[in-house]
Amino acid sequence: MSETTHSQVSFSDELLKEVNRVIGQFPEGKQKSALIRVLHIAQAEFGWLSVPVMDYVARLLHIQPIEVYEVATFYSMYDTKPVGKVKLEVCRTGPCMIEGAEKIVKYIEDKLGIQDGETTADGIFTLKTVECLGACGYAPMLQAGEKYHEHLTEAKVDELIEAYRKNPVANYMGQETNLNSAKS
Repeated sequence: MSETTHSQVSFSDELLKEVNRVIGQFPEGKQKSALIRVLHIAQAEFGWLSVPVMDYVARLLHIQPIEVYEVATFYSMYDTKPVGKVKLEVCRTGPCMIEGAEKIVKYIEDKLGIQDGETTADGIFTLKTVECLGACGYAPMLQAGEKYHEHLTEAKVDELIEAYRKNPVANYMGQETNLNSAKS
């Protein structure tokens, strides 16, 4: 990962080529249309969207920094502060709440000793409540990386946390299959 201080924020040459390819998909003067995709690339590269990273994105797109800040702070998929290796995003909308999401969030908070939006001291877990994840029929549920974990119970949460604690990166990126019992 690259540094995130103002003077040192930059993509690798290879990643900059990809960013320029994405920007090039839009007509001249419409570079802002690439903002969401470029923010995804930046977050993947730098881990989170610091002010220097967002300023860098603004310069690349020839837009005002506030235009980047507005998008980065509006969508829950972007992190504007450091997060753990595993981000547990629990759906907090109606169907999940009816099925016990509030209880699951409280259980995770108590188990990990953190509140919504906080990261554990060991840097492994961040808990984040989010708007609808589009799996209402499987409530309550959470997303960790690209994986959905559905019909959550306290026992399933315990299994998830144990598996992610043992190997956060592999489990989070879908390289392991030892989370099968924690699924629906």
